[in-house]
Amino acid sequence: MFTPLHDRVLVRRIEGDEKTSGGLIIPDNAKEEPQEGEVVSVGAGARDDTGARIPMDVKAGDKILFGKWSGTEIKIDSEELMIMKESDIFGVMA
Repeated sequence: MFTPLHDRVLVRRIEGDEKTSGGLIIPDNAKEEPQEGEVVSVGAGARDDTGARIPMDVKAGDKILFGKWSGTEIKIDSEELMIMKESDIFGVMA
């Protein structure tokens, strides 16, 4: 198990549709990287100037949206995941 440090979040990308709304199949080389993901694990949170922990707003299992160029891709146990700062996350999907 991997636990990120401080205000970092481990994310698994959620793959998008392979077809357009008109029914055309999108080839792999034309697909954009998805900007949706599921939080796998989170760090304990950053510390403020007094040393107190700032609680994280996301938790494992949350479905999130993040920026196109956010995070760093890593491989853990042959699974491709992303690690990013919580500030790179735009929001949690309901």
